[in-house]
Amino acid sequence: MNKKIAIIYRNYSTKCDERLISNIKKTCKKDGRKFFLSNNIKLSIKLGLDGVYLPSFYKKLNVSQMNTKNNFLVMGSAHSTGEIKIKEKQGAELIFLSPLFKNKKNKTFLNVIKFNILASNTMKKVIALGGINSKNLNKLKMTNSYGYAGISYFNNTSKIKI
Repeated sequence: MNKKIAIIYRNYSTKCDERLISNIKKTCKKDGRKFFLSNNIKLSIKLGLDGVYLPSFYKKLNVSQMNTKNNFLVMGSAHSTGEIKIKEKQGAELIFLSPLFKNKKNKTFLNVIKFNILASNTMKKVIALGGINSKNLNKLKMTNSYGYAGISYFNNTSKIKI
C-alpha cells in the first residue's frame, strides 16, 4: 500500500483494546504510516497516536480544549452543513463528507454536485468517502476534495491506482 494511505481504526461494537491499538501503532510507525483512532480522543492522546477521527454522531464540542501534542490531527465525518459546522467547532482539520456514491450501506448519497455544494461550506480540507470503487474513481476528479477514503475499495489492494 502507498505510504500516503493512513489507517483509521474504527470499532464501535467492542471496547478499545489498548494493547491491540498499541500494536497497530507500532506496525504503522514501522511502515511510516499515520494511524488514527476513531471516537476516543483520550486514548488517542494517551497512546501518542497521530490524531483522532470523530464520526458524525460525536457531538461534544470540548475537543479543541484537550491537551494534545502540536501535530495531533483532529478529523471528522459529516453528512450535512450542520454537521460540518460541528466538526469545525471541534477543531477538525479534515472533514470526510459521505456518502459520495451509492453503496450497499446507504440508499441515499450526495453525488458530485451535492458533494461540491457541501464542500463549499467550509474552508477545511474535505475528503470524499462512500461508495468509491474502480468504476467511479474517475468521477472523483470532478469533486472539490483534498483526497478520498474508502473501506471496501481498499480491501482489494490490487485495484488501487493512486
